[in-house]
Amino acid sequence: MGRIAVIGAGMGAMAAAARLAVAGHRVAVYERAETYGGAVRRFERDGFGFDTGPGLLTLPAVWRDLFIKTGRQPLEECVELVQVDPSSRHVFADGTAVALPNASRAGVVAALDEALGAGAGGRWGDFLVRAREAWDRTRRPLLEEPLWPNWAVLAGREPYPAVPHKRLLRTRRAATLAEVGAWELRDPRLTALLESYALAYGLDPRVTPASAAVLPYMEHAFGSWYVRGGVRELARAVYERCVARRVEFHFGAEVTGVLEKDGRAAGVELDDGTVAEADHVVAGVHPVRLQGLTERRLDDEGDVRPDTAARPGRFTVLLALRGPRETGALHHTVVHAPDRTAELESLHSGADEPVRPTVTVLRPDDPALRPDEEHESVVLSAAVPAEGDWHRSERGERFADLLVAAAEAAIPGLRERLLWREVRSPGLGEDETGAAFGGVSAPSLAAGEGRFLHPANTTRFPGLYRVGGWSHPGGGLPHAGMSGALVAGLIVEGPEFRGSQ
Repeated sequence: MGRIAVIGAGMGAMAAAARLAVAGHRVAVYERAETYGGAVRRFERDGFGFDTGPGLLTLPAVWRDLFIKTGRQPLEECVELVQVDPSSRHVFADGTAVALPNASRAGVVAALDEALGAGAGGRWGDFLVRAREAWDRTRRPLLEEPLWPNWAVLAGREPYPAVPHKRLLRTRRAATLAEVGAWELRDPRLTALLESYALAYGLDPRVTPASAAVLPYMEHAFGSWYVRGGVRELARAVYERCVARRVEFHFGAEVTGVLEKDGRAAGVELDDGTVAEADHVVAGVHPVRLQGLTERRLDDEGDVRPDTAARPGRFTVLLALRGPRETGALHHTVVHAPDRTAELESLHSGADEPVRPTVTVLRPDDPALRPDEEHESVVLSAAVPAEGDWHRSERGERFADLLVAAAEAAIPGLRERLLWREVRSPGLGEDETGAAFGGVSAPSLAAGEGRFLHPANTTRFPGLYRVGGWSHPGGGLPHAGMSGALVAGLIVEGPEFRGSQ
């Protein structure tokens, strides 16, 4: 078996490392930071703990598979998974609110009918049926298989089904997520609910393909999960599984170049001048950084090209609160923007002054993240434009004020309970992950002329592979785990590998 050099210790990179080590390879991971996990980080202060990256988990089966394939201890023996029920509560611009049961289509339909009026639940339920059809059509090529060489088939074919229109006496096919909302949901609150799944990744629903319907479908079909102690505990468990499989980790070790020998990748060079030879190199870094590590062109003219433009980033405010959580407090609340058009214009066209965005409020009932039962830790987050000075600036503080004001709809007496807050701008995410402006990578999506696909895990530089959220199948914890499985399969089985069966 061969030697594998892995650049970065993000979730996808560690997933690949563990699988390759089990297959008998000697694996070494080189991470420029002092810890593992990539964007899956934790901030601690005064006995409070906060997830600063993703706070919830969908499709835990991806990580269960990793633990089954790499050792005797299953995932549930390494971390405690808790279903979040209700999966989310949504507070809309008109003040109405609805709590959505976890992984229950019938329950969601009933809740929407009760909160938004008769017929609302039925329209959302019908939408989920169509979203399932899109999921069934794209699950394997976009999640479980290496990117097809003829990926243009995925780029041009909209998997979200056409819908009969009674007045027009014909069917019409929505091209964007915004059209799904306008044509099929016909309620601004249901439209806001749908579009919030795109906004979570900084996507503009006006141009995001209708195939993004798979994003709410994943939550409704497979549930929303919390990792006791915070999602950082999942990163810890994956890291420990790697160590148990004898993966070597080198922290504070920045890779400055990919070596070449006989026309293929042959190892890495570090910032201190040392060289680590390898038979394969797996890169879990942003495409701009990866291209800077080699003089080789990594893609052919007809390949999916990395999107190197700055993407909207995630702005986060961590709140330390005095007083216990009130009875009936929910884990996950989305407070929708009062003016969705203004929000989208600000996010994707830029604005001199920040407008109140759609805000995600996470309130885990977890003793591990608070000093005692008389305190609470809360995470607020929203997408922000990929421009401007957000760090330690008046603009950033004003935007943080907007998030806190929005969160009052989810947390009674918030301002009176506030001990302190920590503002984390996208620039901090860039320092931790290497992604431009701390950009959030979205899962790969079909249609949209290929603009929502990610580069293949293989490159035109033999022996060099891509892994993690900036490569196929895209961002998000499930997709990062699958990228690790795909890269390991391609190295172990060769280019004929076609994914899990």
